[in-house]
Amino acid sequence: MSLLIFHQLKEVLGQSLTARAREIGSSHMPRGDKPQVFGDGPEVTMFKLSTMNENNGTLTRGFTLMGLFTHDKGSGFFFSVICAVFFMAMIANGVMIFLINIDPHLHTPMYFLLSHLSVIDTLYISTIVPKMLVDYLMGEGTISFIACTAQCFLYMGFMGAEFFLLGLMAYDRYVAICNPLRYPVLISWRVCWMILASSWFGGALDSFLLTPITMSLPFCASHQINHFFCEAPTMLRLACGDRTTYETVMYVCCVAMLLIPFSVVTASYTRILITVHQMTSAEGRKKAFATCSSHMMVVTLFYGAALYTYMLPQSYHTPIKDKVFSAFYTILTPLLNPLIYSLRNRDVMGALKRVVARC
Repeated sequence: MSLLIFHQLKEVLGQSLTARAREIGSSHMPRGDKPQVFGDGPEVTMFKLSTMNENNGTLTRGFTLMGLFTHDKGSGFFFSVICAVFFMAMIANGVMIFLINIDPHLHTPMYFLLSHLSVIDTLYISTIVPKMLVDYLMGEGTISFIACTAQCFLYMGFMGAEFFLLGLMAYDRYVAICNPLRYPVLISWRVCWMILASSWFGGALDSFLLTPITMSLPFCASHQINHFFCEAPTMLRLACGDRTTYETVMYVCCVAMLLIPFSVVTASYTRILITVHQMTSAEGRKKAFATCSSHMMVVTLFYGAALYTYMLPQSYHTPIKDKVFSAFYTILTPLLNPLIYSLRNRDVMGALKRVVARC
């Protein structure tokens, strides 16, 4: 019924504009000449109304997520793996948060930052994976425009906060190993709160800048998102408006939130490895190298996948590659962070044994 009224409105409005334009043309032209139509004709008006209809359709229909994998013979296996990774990540991060808060031996700046990294990872993976798993079980991937906007806003905020936090945590490790005597001064509790606040501020700024620009574009292409969540670059491919503003803001945000923290991480761990190499103890050197290499592996995986997604030209992207790289930093990294950074740590394992002994 509303569609019929809309078409009738277009016809009436087009006819009225044509008649009005002819009247204006006749009043300004000598007799015998053909009147000209001034301003927008019915075709232009109908195009504008059609564009408005597309935008309204986006708000009402929403989008359809194609998912990480299709329903075939091997999909059940992949679904089980993703479920296992999700629950393991939730448990590992939850255990880390619990141990660091309950054990007095872990009330140090380093573990304070690690506990907040676990909080970000828990929120981050919860924004994306549950929706993907439910869509697979229900056999559909519909998502409303508001839900897609909320998901885009949240994942950008959590991802941006983790970018900054990992970079500042690398600086914390650099001070602890290369300048241990000055560590209480350089990494005080006041500095820790400043690190945490700056991380969340950077993530929030990223969300408030990119989400409105991304979701305000007219989505006049297909409403099928060939992805497993509403990722900004994927949403951009559905848009047909002017992308200049978005691309400019995206470039600035990527430089500030990817290249700068990654450069801090690289410089910090380079200095750490140089210092470790100069150690006289072979056992200590071997242990430090193993720790630094595992940390660098996680950081490289996280930053490398994000650099591919947000900074590589679109001509190098394919839907399969986009899904794989996005899965690395949205699903796998929240599991690896607590395993690599904390649960392999002797202090954390000691705290876990003390808690188990009390029970």
